Amino acid sequence: MLKIIIVLLLAGVIASLSSGLFFLFKDTEQPGSKRTWLALGVRIILASLLLGTIYYGLATGQLRMGANAPWHDPTGATTAP
Repeated sequence: MLKIIIVLLLAGVIASLSSGLFFLFKDTEQPGSKRTWLALGVRIILASLLLGTIYYGLATGQLRMGANAPWHDPTGATTAP
């Protein structure tokens, strides 16, 4: 469940960043438009939530760095193709 939340937050960060770029190009004729700032503010909030979620996952042990990768066999046995 935690990995799904991380993927969704990452997708939200990318979507917000791309919408900020879109609004940056589209609103060049409107000097008072704040849509770019709003999109980038949303990106900062989502990125903070993403970092907090990753920290929570590492602190609780739900996420581990490198210990559960497929190439780290706990038995030490290697399989030949």
